[in-house]
Amino acid sequence: MNHYKYVIVGGGMTADSAVKGIRDFDTIGTVAIFSEEKVLPYNRPPLSKGVWKGEQLDTIWRKTDQYKVDFYPSITITHVSPSDRFVKSGDGQSYTYEKLLLATGGSTRKLAFGNNDMIYFRTQGDYTNLRIAADKHQEFVVIGGGFIGSEIAAALAMNNEKVTMILPEEGIGRKIYPKGLSSFLVKYYNERGVVVRAGESVKAIEGNVSRYVIKTSSGKSVSAGCVVAGLGITPNDSLAKSAGLATDNGIIVDSLVRTTDHDVFAAGDVANFYNSALDKRMRVEHEDNANKMGTIAGHNMTGRMERYDYLPFFYSDLFDLGFEAVGELDSRLETYEDWIEQYMKGVVYYLADGLVKGALLWNTWGKVDEARELVNSKKSQTKMSLKGMIRD
Repeated sequence: MNHYKYVIVGGGMTADSAVKGIRDFDTIGTVAIFSEEKVLPYNRPPLSKGVWKGEQLDTIWRKTDQYKVDFYPSITITHVSPSDRFVKSGDGQSYTYEKLLLATGGSTRKLAFGNNDMIYFRTQGDYTNLRIAADKHQEFVVIGGGFIGSEIAAALAMNNEKVTMILPEEGIGRKIYPKGLSSFLVKYYNERGVVVRAGESVKAIEGNVSRYVIKTSSGKSVSAGCVVAGLGITPNDSLAKSAGLATDNGIIVDSLVRTTDHDVFAAGDVANFYNSALDKRMRVEHEDNANKMGTIAGHNMTGRMERYDYLPFFYSDLFDLGFEAVGELDSRLETYEDWIEQYMKGVVYYLADGLVKGALLWNTWGKVDEARELVNSKKSQTKMSLKGMIRD
């Protein structure tokens, strides 16, 4: 068997951050990354944001190979044995470890119909395929109105592509935005050339690449040359589960991001951790969490005892609008909207029992630390006390 001091399963942003975290305290210990992708770790967010606005694609690479690491591309780890401290790959090779990190991320949710030519947007390869389709100026259907769907629809439209969005909710981002803001976004997208078919679900997809017919719950049909779906992800926790590690909507970790076997760590999209600010267990599928949690995992794999009690932030770009946010954004919570200019600039607060659980900084920049401090404070608030609290 090949032996490494540190083995990392997964080749995304979390893995890269963990490698750099390890190297903060151990510059010589051997490190291996096993990735199902063909390429080294890269930043995912620009693939639905900056590269469509002129940012160069080569800026996404995180240069993990500069940190003395053995990278195994296109390799699936099929078995983990915590008791014997080894992992086994799909090609039959085994590798022993002293510390293991499961940074396995998540898999895109898929429709029960359609074919492999559809793009379930998540990876650098998905971006490449979508860019090829955009260069052909095909008509696009984007399924889903969440983070990925709304960003991809905007990105394509800004590149003069014809786009139709199909989403089952009554408005764009309705699960996180208040009703008025969600409805405003439908109008905003329509004005920028995106046909938004809200309140409709996809019932069937016929045809294949360059000629699809999408049938919806309203009985109507939409034609497209390319179909892109942003339906969220499910955590890749089956490897941990088969290894006897605790799982529940991801891999359960403690405050040191250790699993139920303390030589095995988990971080990033797949990790289910307790957040003290929100007093709940959660998974976070955003860049800041991947970077911070991956770094803590790397530190603690070298023997540190750093707690992960961080409240990550996240962000999105939608044409000329955008936001940064912290905490829990759930439109089912009580909300207070403090607009400077309605739906164009302001802050939306999400409350439960008088406590601020989340803050949406809509076109309000550089205030993440203030919003994070507000959520962390756990102080009771009213609409009067929140009015004007956070301003550019």
